[in-house]
Amino acid sequence: VQLQASGGGLVQPGGSLRLSCAISGQFSGSFIGWLRQAPGKEREFVAAMRWFGGHTYYADSVKGRFTISRDNAKRWVYLQMNGLKPEDTAIYYCASSNGITSSVYTPTMYNRWGQGTLVTVSS
Repeated sequence: VQLQASGGGLVQPGGSLRLSCAISGQFSGSFIGWLRQAPGKEREFVAAMRWFGGHTYYADSVKGRFTISRDNAKRWVYLQMNGLKPEDTAIYYCASSNGITSSVYTPTMYNRWGQGTLVTVSS
């Protein structure tokens, strides 16, 4: 499977963006997620969806502002980001994991990564 993220850009604080992740090939993971890496920081978990069943998981820092979703054909996964803050500035990646539920929040458990897309929140 190949994952390709897009949709990043420059947005003012309080604004919104929707990131898209194109999924090509046969998806065989347990979870599909969005993770991010800010300059000088380690990668961190943002949101994920259980591939079968669609249950969603969010980092506390984005809960209530970000929403992960998927199209019916399971070819696209989206991250709707509202109420963006400067601290949301990062490169955002979509990635897949074969791990168990308790590992969904751990970036190192994601084994297949797409190319990232840069989100900059600044006035």
